[in-house]
Amino acid sequence: MSSERQGLYEMLDDRFRTGRCMNGDDALEVLFTGCRWAEGPVYVPAWRQLVWSDIPNDRMLRWDEETGAVSVFRRDAGHTNGNTLDREGRLITCEQGNRRVTRTEHDGTLTVLADRWQGKRLNSPNDAAVKSDGSIWFSDPDFGITSDYEGYRAQSEIGANNLYRIDPGTGEVRLVADCFGAPNGLVFSPDERQLYVSDTRAGFIRVFDVDDDGLSEGRVFAKAAARGKARFDNLRFDDGGRLWAAAMDDGVHCYDPDGTLIGRLNVPETVSNISWGGAKRNRLFITAETSLYSVVMGVTGTHPTGPGRQPWL
Repeated sequence: MSSERQGLYEMLDDRFRTGRCMNGDDALEVLFTGCRWAEGPVYVPAWRQLVWSDIPNDRMLRWDEETGAVSVFRRDAGHTNGNTLDREGRLITCEQGNRRVTRTEHDGTLTVLADRWQGKRLNSPNDAAVKSDGSIWFSDPDFGITSDYEGYRAQSEIGANNLYRIDPGTGEVRLVADCFGAPNGLVFSPDERQLYVSDTRAGFIRVFDVDDDGLSEGRVFAKAAARGKARFDNLRFDDGGRLWAAAMDDGVHCYDPDGTLIGRLNVPETVSNISWGGAKRNRLFITAETSLYSVVMGVTGTHPTGPGRQPWL
């Protein structure tokens, strides 16, 4: 595998170039700096704002696309981590400190969607994905209970790090996979036939077939690159079927549908999460350690709530 560096973009396979992945801005734009550990970016089209988490500082921030201003969205936020949107444009948030998944209603009130499984408290929900049927799937590693830095130190009541599904009709929390060291980011393929999940401690991304009964046993889609200290965090797809992964100390990875690592975005800080946004969904937002970055690209991201245009866009 040959490597070609072009500043921000690093081509490892010619498909990175021919797929327009290297088109767009020549450099990252710094939108904000001053976080302790930034995570969970989500673009809210109705607001034209980007909301993200600053976990150790226990706050959520928002960047306004029109003015460039950054303000506090929520304080004492429960050491929030991952954020996404549901089919009605409401904010779905994983609260590590409060050990729950919540929904922010249109009037600003909070609804608790999940805080227990079989009567036991969740560990520390990390990331969530919404399927087009309205179900919410979320990862539950122990990152928020191992110390007081990103949550509150505690013993796991469940004794494992699992993946769960919240039923859209009944609200039932169901275990869908329990084969992880530390499940982290998750995303459905554009046709929702597969679910991709990163396992940060294991150093790979797994892919599962999705059916009416849940998930298949799964297989390894990609392993962390040998160079540096690459580990996987959250995941996103573009409209060409390529998977983009926050790879922490190795920037942002781009994978062809066949699992080949075809390119990277080089980022000066440890990358935690990525999210597509902007009017054309071709602006990639990157949370990395202390900062929020963005780059307008030649590829377009898929929508976080599955196939079909939403009425609130």
